[in-house]
Amino acid sequence: MRQPFLHDLVSCVRAPAVALSGPDGQIRPGGVQGVLLHDRRVLSTLVVDVDGDEPAPVGHQLVSADLTRFVAVVRNLGDPGADPTVRLERERRAHADGIEERLVLVNAARTPVTCTLSVRAGVDLAAMDEVKHGATPPALPATQEGPEVCAWAGHQVTVTLRADPETPYDATLATDGDGHARFGWQVIVPARARWAVTLRLTVAADTRSAAGDTRTASGSLDNAFLPAPQGPGWGEVAVSGPPDLVRLVERGVDDLAALSLADPMAPVDVFLAAGTPWFFTLFGRDSLWAARLTLPLGTDLARGTLRTLARRQGTRHDPDTAEAPGKILHEVRQEPVSVGGPTGLPPVYFGTIDATALWICLLHDAWTWGLPAADVAALLDPLEAALGWLVGPADADGDGFLEYVDESGHGLANQGWKDSGDSIQFPDGTIAKPSIALSEAQAYAHEAALGGAALLTAFGRPGADRLREWARALRERFRTTFWVSDARGRFPAIALDGTKAPVATATSNLGHLLGTGLLDAAESAQVAARLAEPDLDCGYGLRTMSADVAGFNPLGYHAGSVWPHDTAIGVLGLARAGQHRAAASLAAGLVRVGPSFEYRLPELLAGTDARAGDAVLAYPASCRPQAWSAAAAVALLSAALGLDADVPGGTLRIAPDPAYSDWWPLGVSGLRIAGHPLSVSVAGDGTATVETSAPVRVSIGRP
Repeated sequence: MRQPFLHDLVSCVRAPAVALSGPDGQIRPGGVQGVLLHDRRVLSTLVVDVDGDEPAPVGHQLVSADLTRFVAVVRNLGDPGADPTVRLERERRAHADGIEERLVLVNAARTPVTCTLSVRAGVDLAAMDEVKHGATPPALPATQEGPEVCAWAGHQVTVTLRADPETPYDATLATDGDGHARFGWQVIVPARARWAVTLRLTVAADTRSAAGDTRTASGSLDNAFLPAPQGPGWGEVAVSGPPDLVRLVERGVDDLAALSLADPMAPVDVFLAAGTPWFFTLFGRDSLWAARLTLPLGTDLARGTLRTLARRQGTRHDPDTAEAPGKILHEVRQEPVSVGGPTGLPPVYFGTIDATALWICLLHDAWTWGLPAADVAALLDPLEAALGWLVGPADADGDGFLEYVDESGHGLANQGWKDSGDSIQFPDGTIAKPSIALSEAQAYAHEAALGGAALLTAFGRPGADRLREWARALRERFRTTFWVSDARGRFPAIALDGTKAPVATATSNLGHLLGTGLLDAAESAQVAARLAEPDLDCGYGLRTMSADVAGFNPLGYHAGSVWPHDTAIGVLGLARAGQHRAAASLAAGLVRVGPSFEYRLPELLAGTDARAGDAVLAYPASCRPQAWSAAAAVALLSAALGLDADVPGGTLRIAPDPAYSDWWPLGVSGLRIAGHPLSVSVAGDGTATVETSAPVRVSIGRP
């Protein structure tokens, strides 16, 4: 079965629930439309008609992450003539336990209208794996619980749909033979008046396992995360500047709040679900990057993400789940998830080469942004365990590089962020064979070793010198092993394959190397120049793979598409390396695509050529919203403002670069450093003004 497309669906999100429908607001059986909660589709049909005909849609508005308005016209009612005078307005709001939908029949005609408004609803409780593979299980039988209440039950879940008309009229509720429920109201709407009914869908889950346990490693509802009512701990973020940039940031921050989940082991700890609908759960890599990209908004999210992952840190060797002592997990699910094999990934899966290093990097960066010392100290034991895995078992064959291979036979073939089967390929299109040593995994490990050493030193723990020496040796090995060239210049290969041959394809992974300390200034300049070439910078962001190679496909998942978070990481890396012109070009590309997606940046988009006049194209199965894509907008602000925090050292540097002068004047408030408010404004001439009560010395401009 083919994976359903998502690009033309409208999402309303309030973690852990999401509602997906067509642009007309109707939720139809089949595909991925419906309301999903805890990896189950808890509503598969919600179709409204008036006198047996579906209203004709005329538009919709994404008001906020959890609220959308749909408008349609009822063509068989109202005044005679060409102009529609009766319309149906739907206001859908997502809640953590379901949705609320208000249906309003608006009569702008000169005379009353009489009609029957009907709602057909169904529930199939399909598992996420079934939904993702296009399966359409039959609807479960509906039971009538009251005059205007029906329910469905199964898989430890009870779904209730309740109707509440604002003005009582003759109502009917019947159940079809196929399991659907049909609500109906015979209404009279006076001239210039309206009639409304509110539907409330709620979901109750039994979170106990069959044995009565409250939590097991085998998944099911025991791995369900909680809603986070207070969001990720940020205040209001306000931006003034270019309208497209402002809208991109506002939408991104709103979506991030809607993706917030809490750890049931400690509900005070909040993290971001990776994205909806496929990745609406805890992911090591994704949740870490989203927290890291948004550090200028505060350190609460970083603290919650670090703690949540530390509680689930590996403690034993298990080839089936890829767990190892000290290792940070890849993802947590309710049930096994298929990746093309017969068995699927285990519900708690550790198959990632980079999440452990990224956990260390986030802890270090959160410390520099002012995470309280007590919070850092409480994570030093998990830090040492993570460092132990990083400088030991992560190098499985002892060649001095981090590499991965799926030992289970049913896990991910590729275990970096580009985890599709064809993501690591040679310029002629040949797929690299394992084991794979990714270039960015070495960069993350280098940065993590230095960051870990700084933390150990600051908190009086031994081992820092050994880590710095390990990083130095890794840097030298990388320099002599990874560098290759093509017709456009020199650059590090994306990876070494199982024979230790460099996979000499230019890819977006180059951006992840910058600013990690792995490259010296001259090498960073060479990488920046290669990233700026038009085969990679397509004008809509950074292509995952060069357009020059045989395997390039602008709609390839990791073979030529553009991922906003990947581009944003490249922007930050280029900025840290002092390569601001190349960074600003990539940043402008992301802002350029914002209007095409209602400023809700998708998981990925097609790597078409803006300079050639190619249109912005959606990747059809792309998730929206996606946490690290939403966080990309905050990263663009960080790069443009030149934010560099060192709270332990008592400094904050703001260094706007002229490469971003098209964005001036620019103002941002609602940032935070060391728990204190931070506002930055840049005038049209590039001069910056900073306001903060944080105990830091503020420096403006480059050192």
